[in-house]
Amino acid sequence: MPPITVSKGRSPSNPNETFTQMADTDLESLGRHCQYEYCGQLDFLPFRCESCHNTYCLDHRTETAHQCPREGEWARRRNGTTKTSQENRTTVEKPSIYNTDQCAHIQCKTLINTFKDPAVRCPQCNHQYCLKHRLREEHECAKITPLGARQSNAASPNDTIKSMFARVRTWGRDKQQAAAKGTLLPALPKLKPKPNSPAARAVAVNGLKRSAKGDASVPVDKRLYLHTVGTAETQAAEPPAGDFFFDSRWKVGRVLDDAAKKLRVQNLNNRVDGEDSKLRIFHVESGEFLEFSEAIGAGKVKQGDTIVLLRGAGAVLGSA
Repeated sequence: MPPITVSKGRSPSNPNETFTQMADTDLESLGRHCQYEYCGQLDFLPFRCESCHNTYCLDHRTETAHQCPREGEWARRRNGTTKTSQENRTTVEKPSIYNTDQCAHIQCKTLINTFKDPAVRCPQCNHQYCLKHRLREEHECAKITPLGARQSNAASPNDTIKSMFARVRTWGRDKQQAAAKGTLLPALPKLKPKPNSPAARAVAVNGLKRSAKGDASVPVDKRLYLHTVGTAETQAAEPPAGDFFFDSRWKVGRVLDDAAKKLRVQNLNNRVDGEDSKLRIFHVESGEFLEFSEAIGAGKVKQGDTIVLLRGAGAVLGSA
């Protein structure tokens, strides 16, 4: 009888194979019985399953054929290193207004501090701009108050806060009387008389719509047109003001961010913890401060109303 010739053992070369052929030098492996429950065939060159480590014949060498109780374990073990590295890899978020900065130019929406658009800090005003608006002439640097600058005639922060707060509260409480007389309240723009008839109010709102500026992507039917006043850094300074429209679905916090940028008012709300430097929105018509979490168009703010950005009002309210 001629001798039995067996080939050398090998490891799985195909990624889909889950078995290992026994080496011909492993004498104890020769003549093993298939360990599949319904087989038991004697095989002189059996196969070992790398998942359950049992020995099987040619017909039952795969995990599916012998109904492996640990099916997939060898594949998971083999791919463990690659899978772990993929899971631990940091996902690069797509740049958006929520995870990166925006060019400080009032009409620019370019996202900066990204791989595509690096930021350039202006040494005069200390604001960051995109490459297009990096030059002083491009962002009208001479008209911008340097970020973090202090004015020589500035009053103490507490006096300025209380003064502005008192003026706006007075303005909100006596707005109708002031509008009728056309008087100029301290540190606030001159009030325009409010029309009494619905037709006159509609005409006034239509005029506001023609002059107001805002994000062109906001749907026309969702736009809320408001007179917007910024905060003055000193008691003597005239606060910035303008007519803008906002998305009525926006939260008050987002409206504040947008209004502060348009009016070039320094917004430190996301960078400081104390209320002394944070901005709040005061609604003149109701005489109340708006909560950050409520929608600007939820109810009390109407078309043509006036909102004022006040710094440190939260600290004054807390001590009142």
